[in-house]
Amino acid sequence: MRRNSLTLIVSGALATTLGLTACGQAGQGGSEGDEAAGGDGGATTVTMWTHSAGNPAELEVYERIISEFNASQDQYEVVQEAFPQGAYNDAVVAAAAAGDLPCLIDMDGPIVPNWAWAGYLQPLDLPTEITDALLPSAVGEYQGEIYSAGYWDAALSVFARQSVLEANDIRIPTVQDPWTIEEFTSALETLKAAGYETPLDIGAEDTGEWWPYAYSPFLQSAGGDLIDRDSMLTADGALNSEGSVAAMTWFQEAFENGLTSANGTIGNQEFNDDAVALSYTGVWNAMDSLEAVGEDLLILPPPDFGNGPAIGGGSWQWGISADCPAADGARAYLEFSFADEYITEFADNQVVIPATATAAEASQLFGPDGDLRPFVELSENFAIVRPETPAYPVISSSFEKAAKDIMNGADVNDALDGAVTEIDANISSNDGYGF
Repeated sequence: MRRNSLTLIVSGALATTLGLTACGQAGQGGSEGDEAAGGDGGATTVTMWTHSAGNPAELEVYERIISEFNASQDQYEVVQEAFPQGAYNDAVVAAAAAGDLPCLIDMDGPIVPNWAWAGYLQPLDLPTEITDALLPSAVGEYQGEIYSAGYWDAALSVFARQSVLEANDIRIPTVQDPWTIEEFTSALETLKAAGYETPLDIGAEDTGEWWPYAYSPFLQSAGGDLIDRDSMLTADGALNSEGSVAAMTWFQEAFENGLTSANGTIGNQEFNDDAVALSYTGVWNAMDSLEAVGEDLLILPPPDFGNGPAIGGGSWQWGISADCPAADGARAYLEFSFADEYITEFADNQVVIPATATAAEASQLFGPDGDLRPFVELSENFAIVRPETPAYPVISSSFEKAAKDIMNGADVNDALDGAVTEIDANISSNDGYGF
């Protein structure tokens, strides 16, 4: 999941209502037997919304796929409308309330269970040879049913300069032998002593979904989690577990001891300028750092808090709306679109990890000799999707608040217990969200 794609997750109950004039037109039409917008022979219109209006590299690939799908047959015509990302989720929620969703919608991975539970989506029902070939984190499920699938994923890592680590006699970790949290802390202390005022850019100046995406893997690496995933009915015993407390205690002490700070700028500029020695960041910042650092750049696994490294998984994926009148056409388009050549083009155009091994092999950036190949290995080995429950929007906001309070000095146990209370109350008030 790209960091700039994480600014907004809205549950149906919390969504603001947008003027439907902004989204209603694109959601109209699409009835079986309707003529396509071009009126050129009775093709059924399949309406499609994306969040990608501000991303020309991504839109370029969609336009190619749509053009080639429409030209490949005469039964359906896919008609796309692109929205600015900041308004997209609200537009979907408003259209759902008005019964005017388009057939095809994309969505950020963690919101999929909420929208499936809310009745926005129907099961995806793509052939298993498509979904089984995807990275697990590129498939969105709710209660064991697949509701979405995506062409890519993102991954977090630790950026470093090889020359800096070697000059300070710091071991270079690998996927097979990552830093323990004790080694990582020691490395940060060494780098601080070497002159880096705050040696790690951990990204704490960012807000919103970045916080659970970036920092809840610390819990899982330490044996904790955001919620009890066996039942999906309570956060008690998971978010306030011994492992979670240990992870967030480390997090708090990293700020208290000046190993990191929340005073940087969003992005990776401090690392590129060598103002910090290490950066906890994602694939979306890799090209700028490659340009700044060159062959000295190392893309390293995150530290192991005891149960193995963990990183967040799940990015933008595609689903079919529950009331889509042209579901067969929507499904035919998606089957067509998951060709490896398109997945590779998405990856190299917008610097995201290909969702299939075959597409990754063909990628210039992520192939066996690609500069960004380490991200494929990190995603394959360490990605954990955020809890697949409709309660996730509340889990996300509750964890963000607790983690920020901890960063600012709150008692770790009290902060996590408070988040547990908020999450459990929400789950209880929604009768367990179907679990």
